[in-house]
Amino acid sequence: MSGHRRRGAARRGRDRRARVLLPAPGAPRLRGTDRPSTAVVGGGIAGLAAATALAERGVRVTLYEREPSLGGRLAGWPTTLSDGTSVTMSRGFHAFFRQYYNLRGLLRRTDPGLERLTGLPDYPLWHGSGLRDGFRHVPRTPPWSALGFVALSPSFGIRDLARVRPAAALPLLDVRVPEVYTRLDHVSAHDFLDSIRFPEAARHLAFEVFSRSFFADPRRLSAAEMVLMFHIYFLGSAEGLLFDVPDEPFPAALWEPLAAYLRGHGVRLRTSTPVESVTPTRDGGFTVAVADGERRHDTVVLALDTAGLRSLARRSPWLGGSRWRERIQRLRTAPPFLVSRLWLDRPVAPDRPGFLGTSGYGSLDNVSVLERWEGEAARWAARTGGSVVELHAYACADDAVRDVEQKRLIEQLHLVYPETRRARIVDARHEWRADCPLFPVGGYADRPTVSTDDPGLVVAGDLVRTGLPVALMERAATSGFLAANALLERWGVRGQTLWTVPDRGRAPLRGAARW
Repeated sequence: MSGHRRRGAARRGRDRRARVLLPAPGAPRLRGTDRPSTAVVGGGIAGLAAATALAERGVRVTLYEREPSLGGRLAGWPTTLSDGTSVTMSRGFHAFFRQYYNLRGLLRRTDPGLERLTGLPDYPLWHGSGLRDGFRHVPRTPPWSALGFVALSPSFGIRDLARVRPAAALPLLDVRVPEVYTRLDHVSAHDFLDSIRFPEAARHLAFEVFSRSFFADPRRLSAAEMVLMFHIYFLGSAEGLLFDVPDEPFPAALWEPLAAYLRGHGVRLRTSTPVESVTPTRDGGFTVAVADGERRHDTVVLALDTAGLRSLARRSPWLGGSRWRERIQRLRTAPPFLVSRLWLDRPVAPDRPGFLGTSGYGSLDNVSVLERWEGEAARWAARTGGSVVELHAYACADDAVRDVEQKRLIEQLHLVYPETRRARIVDARHEWRADCPLFPVGGYADRPTVSTDDPGLVVAGDLVRTGLPVALMERAATSGFLAANALLERWGVRGQTLWTVPDRGRAPLRGAARW
């Protein structure tokens, strides 16, 4: 696998129609001793991207992160198992798709060939009814990707295609960003699929698996987000649906090297430091208050999750303007999700994939066998003869009982991989979280943009409206770079060049849609 990883991960993208976004012209970097300062509030992907672009161009950056470690929803922390082994726990599996151009560009700062990412051979999907799908053999380039999926998929055949209502399905084929929100933000993903008569089996194995990756039930998710997602990963990009994963836990593979890189560029990293308030000053700057005092900065990047942004806006009554603060307070978080990681005393079957998306198995949304790709888990498994298995349940009910749901998730694992019934759980960790953004029906207008009414205040994160075809981790990275670029343009400095998948459907598909 090592050789395969080196050959595949070094590519910068195969889609010739990928869109380049050039920054405003300017000087390569700031010079002199009187350089502006920026407070980056939040140390997740968005904040790290903003801090990187600013620091590389000479801005004096202080990054404030409330947690002890960087990475946000991709952070990791040490824990000790009952057998005495020190391991890293996290909030669970994340797929680094090949069309995540800007996130991968951030990681290239410390890993130019992306050697710390390894490619998984397929994206398999299983349904409880017995249907199975995958994308390993599906062509990557549209429109052949769509045709190949229909030809190869047991859940979506030619007869199913004939039942689809062509007129209602036009938005799937003729995606335009950001117009897709005008067309579809008022409809739920569930109702949109009903309207086009999308086949039930394919809905469960394709759309529902993907839509739940937004940590929301399709009945609550904006159809615009779902259609955009399908464009990004399937109909609009030639990168395909295969992906990479870090070959060690997130801190070792991603954030510790990037933290060293940022310190080398003069960034002051203040972890375990929640920001209490941000107050504009009369001279156009900002006062950032933390537990040990206040510090003035010329500009501020807010790179917080939904709850953090709402809370900071409430505690900062003069920040951003009253209408901006009102919109921020209307933002909502997605339902809670559960990540269960199990250390088993015996291995799962050797032919089990490293990652498996599931539907029809109750609340179980995917299964990962970590030793298939992660070095730390592989070393534990080799030493003990066991397996490290991770289970995800997205969009749990608000009134879910934790102990009950954790037991159910393990029972569902036994249905998917029956050999695990015989395994003893050496140790387990369960993470319950409810801090992902919700993209509800009709919610697009309330989401913040990168820019605010104050030119010195910008916002970044996966909740931000960018007007670009990006989602999830890539939206976080892209918005962080966009926030940095907005500040750099004020100072006459050239920002970060960005890339996205095409911002509209491919010509053959658009033609088919109009026909």
